[in-house]
Parts: sequence; structure tokens; C-alpha cells
Amino acid sequence: MKFTPKQGLITVTTLLLSASLSSSPAAAQTRGATFPEKGKTLQIIVGFAAGGSTDVGARLLAKGLEKELGVPVVVVNRPGAGGQLGYVALTQAKPDGYTIGNTNFPSAVVTYLDPARQATYKRDNFLPLALHVVDPGLFAVRKDSPYKTLKDVIAAAKANPGKITISTTGLQTDEHFAILQLEKMAGVKFAPVHFSQGIAAATTALLGGKIDVFGGNVGDLLGQYKTGEVRILGVMDDRRSPFYPNVPTFAAYGYKLESSASRGFAAPAGTPTAVVNVLSKAIQKVANSEEHKQEMKNLGLTLRYMTPPKYTTYWNTYEKDIRDLLPLSRQ
Repeated sequence: MKFTPKQGLITVTTLLLSASLSSSPAAAQTRGATFPEKGKTLQIIVGFAAGGSTDVGARLLAKGLEKELGVPVVVVNRPGAGGQLGYVALTQAKPDGYTIGNTNFPSAVVTYLDPARQATYKRDNFLPLALHVVDPGLFAVRKDSPYKTLKDVIAAAKANPGKITISTTGLQTDEHFAILQLEKMAGVKFAPVHFSQGIAAATTALLGGKIDVFGGNVGDLLGQYKTGEVRILGVMDDRRSPFYPNVPTFAAYGYKLESSASRGFAAPAGTPTAVVNVLSKAIQKVANSEEHKQEMKNLGLTLRYMTPPKYTTYWNTYEKDIRDLLPLSRQ
């Protein structure tokens, strides 16, 4: 079949008009109204192994999202390189709302800020959906430690520069960055001990008297705190932890240090705004449910939902802080 020039022009014009309509605000709004479509599956990419608290939290959220959205929601684990493989999969996914991913701080930010990581993505490749939970940082000591307060630790560090040992779970982790921030604020120098094997190794070292101070997160020592094996010196948040209500914040000691291992969710850049709104509101409904609140409490995690705009502001502020500390983390 042959096309005349006029017919060809009509065909091209029709295709251009169709493409224009499909990308119009009205069309995007329609996609939001029909999202998610019945019969489709939404996947949550988690860049960490199954069974960890990040994975468990994502699976509990997925269960709630299935009820809210009316479609299957599955967690897909892509562990490796400190979460980086998961972030690669997320940022390269089709931006249609059917693939979202877990964004852990500081790993999500560090991986694209540190040139040594050679990340294939940048900040602009993520579209923040919601902050889900935070696990504020803390300092703790053994029950028989001579350090009764955070001020005691600071005083010891000033008297013995580079001698007071504090645990982290590795270079450029939230504990490591928190130590660097406190060093700047207090004008002291600690001796970080990096336990790349994880928090269990750091806890064993604390209880065995191998380190002076434990640097970790609120959810790390709930059992040891209840049995009286450890003393929590301070929490790095803007409020006291419901898990340790009698423990002061770092700000109460004069150090406005807020640090946490936070976990949120993002979509690939380019996901329609109407679809983002559907997803974020669904996450908010799940986070506000009594069932989910109890599930997170059982994990020792603090729910702190943020809307996309607020999570974006939080992300940008966090990125600035990490950018300033990154050179120090390499020393």
C-alpha cells in the first residue's frame, strides 16, 4: 500500500498529537486516577539482604500497601555494595510507579557523593516518596564504665586525644559520621573502631570491655538495656526516645547533634506527580495504622512519615551535612 505525501503528513501529525495528549497534564491526572491498574504488581527494591531490619520493615509496609492499593506488592532484594546495587536497579527502572525502592541514609547519599564509589546515578535520578522510619544514633557504655554521662566521655577525650575508642559498623556509616560531627562540635578526637562485621560484633566488643564507648542506634541495644548490661548516655535526636524515655538527647548536653539511620522510599525520576501522590498517601495511611505502629515498635524503630516535599527537604539537608563530612571520613 502506497502513501501519498498528504497521507503521510496526516499520519505523522496524528502520531505527534497522540504523543502530546499522552504527556499532557490531563493525561497524567488520568494515570493517577487509574493507578495502580488491576492485575499489575508493584515491586519494592531493597538493596540489602532478606531478614535484616531494612528488609523486614519494607515487607511490613508492602503488606499494608497491598490492602491500600488493592494489588500485589512484592519486595525484591538486590543486596551488594552497601545498598548501591539496589539503587542502580531503582534509578534504572521504568518511571511508571510500579517500581519503587528503599532509600537508606547515609548509604543512598554517600554512594553518589563519593567519587570512589563510581555510582551510575545522581541525586536527580531519585524522586522522594516518603520518609518511613528513623533509628536515631546513641552512645552507650558498659554498666560498670567510669563514664556516667556524655560529658564524662567528652572530658576524657579532651584529656586523652585519640585514645577513647568508639565503635562504628564501618567507614562512612551513620555512626562514623556522627562521631566526626561530635569531634567538630566538641573540639575532641576519638579513636573509631570499625566493625564491618556488623552491630553484633560491636555489641560483643562493648560487653567484653574491648571498647570504651558503643556508637550505634536506638534499636541496637534494647535487650541489653532491659537487662541492665549497658548504660545509654545520650540519643542523637530532637526528642527523647520512647524506648529510652529517661535518657537525655545530645542537645541537652549542649551538642545539637541529630543523626540517624533513616529509611524512606523513592521512585525513579520521571514518575508522574499524580502517581507519586497515590503512592505517598498510601504509605502515609499504612504508617498511621495502629497495626503498623505496633509492628515498627516491636522492631525498635521510630515511625516518622514525611510527605514528598518534606522528605525532599530532609534529603537535601542530609546531603549537605554528608558532603561537608565526607573529606574527614577518608582521613
